[in-house]
Amino acid sequence: MYKEKHIRSIAKTISWRVTATVTTFTLVWIFTGQITTAIAIGGIEVILKMLFYYLHERGWEKTKFGRTEIAPFLIWFTGLPDSGKTTLADLLYERLNKEDRKLERLDGANIRKLFTKTGFSREERNKHIERVGHLSSLLINNNITVVASFISPYKESRNFVRNICQNFIEIYINTPLDVCEKRDSKGLYEKARKGELKMLTGVNDPYEEPKNPDLTFSTADQQNSAIIDCIFEYLKKKKFI
Repeated sequence: MYKEKHIRSIAKTISWRVTATVTTFTLVWIFTGQITTAIAIGGIEVILKMLFYYLHERGWEKTKFGRTEIAPFLIWFTGLPDSGKTTLADLLYERLNKEDRKLERLDGANIRKLFTKTGFSREERNKHIERVGHLSSLLINNNITVVASFISPYKESRNFVRNICQNFIEIYINTPLDVCEKRDSKGLYEKARKGELKMLTGVNDPYEEPKNPDLTFSTADQQNSAIIDCIFEYLKKKKFI
C-alpha cells in the first residue's frame, strides 16, 4: 500500500485553498461590493487556512483511528495441465491490479525459464516448488501480494509453501482430466498417450489432489468470470481486499 508523502499533502492543501479562497473572495465581493475588502479577507484566509489544513492533514496521517492495514497474501492456483489455472490467475491479477496495492504474478512456464536445468522427477519438481515458495515469501514479507499458478502435483511441496508463506490461499482447479485433454493446447497429452512424453502429470505421473483447499472450482462447468467473482467474495470475507 502507499504512504502519503508531505509533498502530496502540500499539493492538496494548495489546490483546496485556491478553490476555497476564490469562493470566499467572490462571496465577500458580492455582499459588500468592495473589491479591496474581498482581497484583504481572501489573503488573510488563504494563509491561515492553508496552515491549519496542512496540520490537520498530517495529524490524521499519524493516527490509526478508522484505518485498517491491508495485508499481502499469496493465491496459489493448482491443477492439471490445461485445467484453466493460468487463465484464471491472469484474470485475477488484472482485477487485483486495479487496486492500490503492490502485486506480482508468478507462473510455471515463466519461472522454469529462470531454472532451466530443473527436471521433472518428483524430487526435482518438489525442489522447484520450494524455490517458488521461498521467492513468494520474500515478496510477501515486502508487502507484495502474489498470484501464482503452478501444477504443483505433490502435496508435500504445496504444504511446504503453505507453511512458509503467510496468508496462503490454495485454489484447486478441479477440471476433469478428459476436459483438460480435449483442450490439449500444446499437444502434451497426445504425446504422453503415445509414449513420446514422460512424466506428464495426469497421464504417466500422478497428481495428488489437495485434501483441504481454500477454494475449489472447475472450468468445465463454471464461467471464468463467475469464478473470479467468487474468489473476490472470499478475499473480501477474509478482509484481504
